[in-house]
Amino acid sequence: MRFWHIAVVLIFSSFSCATPKMVKHDFTPGSKAKNIILMIGDGMGLTQISAALYANNNSFVLEEFPVVGLHKSYSSSDLITDSAAGATAFACGVKTYNSAIGLKKDTTPCFTIIEEAETKGLATGLVATSTIVHATPASFAAHQMYRILHEEIATDLAGSNVDLLIGGGQQYFEERSIDNRNLIDEMIQKGYQVESFHHRTINELTINPKKNFVYFTESKHPGTVATGRNYLPFASKLAVRYLSRRGNENGFFVMIEGSQIDWAGHSNDGKLTIKETIDFGNAIQEALSFAKQDGNTLVIVTADHETGGMAIQEGSTFKKIISEFNTNGHTATLIPVFAYGPSAELFRGVYENTAIYEKMRQAFGWKKMPVENGH
Repeated sequence: MRFWHIAVVLIFSSFSCATPKMVKHDFTPGSKAKNIILMIGDGMGLTQISAALYANNNSFVLEEFPVVGLHKSYSSSDLITDSAAGATAFACGVKTYNSAIGLKKDTTPCFTIIEEAETKGLATGLVATSTIVHATPASFAAHQMYRILHEEIATDLAGSNVDLLIGGGQQYFEERSIDNRNLIDEMIQKGYQVESFHHRTINELTINPKKNFVYFTESKHPGTVATGRNYLPFASKLAVRYLSRRGNENGFFVMIEGSQIDWAGHSNDGKLTIKETIDFGNAIQEALSFAKQDGNTLVIVTADHETGGMAIQEGSTFKKIISEFNTNGHTATLIPVFAYGPSAELFRGVYENTAIYEKMRQAFGWKKMPVENGH
């Protein structure tokens, strides 16, 4: 048992310390990234960011990002995308139909950036405040025709060999209607460390750095920030520290999603939208702090789409944001992209959402994908 405690101290000793001293890095244009942290605020448009900034003492972490761009979020089937098609565009660099998980529009699987990273020896991870089988995380490591096929997506994730998974949805791995498999038992037999909210909170964990790691935050969907959910900032810090050691000299790729900005938008709940966006901002701060220390990490922050058509209304103050929504669905507004680190300059301008995939591969220094692969 002594080995496990030593391993944990090595990985997470920084967690108990004061905020580490930041190191200023001057990045030469064209410099390559060893690690990429892609952070997706589901449903987070410019108004959600603005409202969070004003409500947060007129300050928000995204002000620290030197590069800003815009992406066009439409899918192959609709001007207004859903999260599945939006995430697949980031994961694979292809426009696909709404509801597709890791598939091209002809329903054939696309080779995701996480799958490619694994072939190159990088450590990989997915973190979400939704179920881990939800559309955004699923699209990076699963291949299904419809986003609602949660148990099939769980099967794909269990067989994906992603190093780290943190999110809800435990029931889809062990209480299954499509078969009698217990995917949690299967992952443990494969050497995974699988932990659950049933036994301990995420900040109470002892983690073995030599094993793939899964933490289920809820049986199904995690609650909102307003009901006490608070794991995303800590999970983001845990993920990048763990993956930096798992990836060692090869590096890592992780996607971290603030999932419930979207759900607050669907509910037209302005106060909750702001709280969820600020929570996501705290997670971004953890990623940015790591990147500033490390000097080899590219952090990208964006959204798959905007939700709710949110607007800040007349009469608002810094202490009281009055918001209105013009839909309970998604919109087709352009989506901001923020970047910090090596190759951040690639993310300036206005471009398709699929270009984020291409720019991430370029930042890693990977060769261009052949045309026959669909890219």
